Amino acid sequence: MRKTVVIYFLIPFLLLSLSGCVPLIIGAAAGGLGAYAVSRDTVQGETDKSYASLWNAALAISRMRGVIKQEDNTRGYIELETESSQVWIRLVRLTRATTRLNVSARKYHLPNMTLAQEIFVKIMEEAK
Repeated sequence: MRKTVVIYFLIPFLLLSLSGCVPLIIGAAAGGLGAYAVSRDTVQGETDKSYASLWNAALAISRMRGVIKQEDNTRGYIELETESSQVWIRLVRLTRATTRLNVSARKYHLPNMTLAQEIFVKIMEEAK
């Protein structure tokens, strides 16, 4: 009887913990970078590659993949449309040596994690 009560008490917590986003690691594909999913449509990671290098790589990949709707180098923001999806790329300087790359993608207002991962990896591979 006591075990049954404990199990019924723990089941909701177990279900809540399983329903969220499971961290995603893209380490090997991005050259040793530890990337992770921060939401259902966003991949993010920190790197020691320069901001300028990442910005140039993000612009090049964006131009190859689709149509850039907005870009702002000072804010580190690119918005593009590709494969019927909206993609947002954000660069944030954390320190002089560290930059955070954040890629979000949505298709018909639904998360498109595959595209976000693909663009993230391409940018990291392209950056020098």
